Amino acid sequence: MPVTAIRLTFDAVQDVLAELAAIWRTGGTAGLATVVRTFASAPRQPGAAMVVAPDGAVSGSVSGGCVEGAVYESASDVVVSGVPRLERYGVSDDDAFSVGLTCGGTLDIFIEPISRSTFAHLDRVLDAITEHRPVAVATVIAHPDREWLGRRLVVEPESAAGTVGSARADAAVIDDARGLLAAGRSEVLSYGPDGQRRGEGMEVFVACHAPRPRLLVFGAIDFAAAVAQQGAFLGYRVTVCDARGVFATPARFHTAHEVVVDWPHRYLAAQAQAGAIDSRTVICVLTHDAKFDVPLLEVALRLDVGYVGAMGSRRTHADRLARLREAGLTDAELSRLASPIGLDLGARTPEETAVSIAAEIIARRWGGGGRPLSETEGRIHHDERDSASVPVELSNI
Repeated sequence: MPVTAIRLTFDAVQDVLAELAAIWRTGGTAGLATVVRTFASAPRQPGAAMVVAPDGAVSGSVSGGCVEGAVYESASDVVVSGVPRLERYGVSDDDAFSVGLTCGGTLDIFIEPISRSTFAHLDRVLDAITEHRPVAVATVIAHPDREWLGRRLVVEPESAAGTVGSARADAAVIDDARGLLAAGRSEVLSYGPDGQRRGEGMEVFVACHAPRPRLLVFGAIDFAAAVAQQGAFLGYRVTVCDARGVFATPARFHTAHEVVVDWPHRYLAAQAQAGAIDSRTVICVLTHDAKFDVPLLEVALRLDVGYVGAMGSRRTHADRLARLREAGLTDAELSRLASPIGLDLGARTPEETAVSIAAEIIARRWGGGGRPLSETEGRIHHDERDSASVPVELSNI
């Protein structure tokens, strides 16, 4: 049986949620600003959030600094007035441009007061995120009747709580929110005033909180510790697995969320069977030992995952490919293997190698070529190649 040591950590996203929850639990009112829509080269994506506490303290960010001051003032105002508002900041807005959105993009930001009376089911959202369960929050951000503004539904795959204003509207939003939740996407949906599919007037921002994508690191070596650190920094839920219990210890991998003592191929197969592997999962095989690598890669290369990379020299790679072909893997399956792992950065140390591996993972996820930006033209940011395979930012409420 595998032996698992689990360690929970909190990243910047969870810090925002923790701050909001602390205010909510004490009966206070916080100002919450959430990016709900972006155009052109906006600095943050939908779901980015900023919380203004009753004492004026700030957590999170909606623009990376461009319009934080103006949004702070608006968030403070809605706490006093109790009236939510949808605001746009961009180059087409002279006032917004003057406060600093010089990146050339446009942001739609919904600003609202959050308290026990305005968000009765916040605890359900927090529990789902803590337990790595998918949950979506659908909030009315525009409506002809201002009484509907800020109403919301908390939607899970098998249940829902709250209301956006009517039974008809609830049914439509719940159905669509579950579709977005399955795809791992957050976006604004449009309806008629009572939830009519072919109408306009009501806009609902559906913020999807998907569980963090997983990074599975096989091989309890120094390089694995560095890769685990990079993975946690990038927002992955990191597991380090090795069959050798003397090496696979939480003390050696303090940035990993869990450390597992088990045969790698057996652990991966069991995780796949349990439904714990998906198209966002990243697998890094760092053992460069055939007795571990080959059985593990036989399993990994037949799974629908985002990335499979294996460490080793070119000679090791050639031998590994020969063994995998003997094991029955096809050329199509073998073509999914990134080996030798990482981009050519000239890396030497474990930390530098981990950066090169992280760089390749990012390039594979977004379709980047790995070239210096100074040698390229056109858009800097790549469009999503497959939204279902991209980690979703969990900073939306």
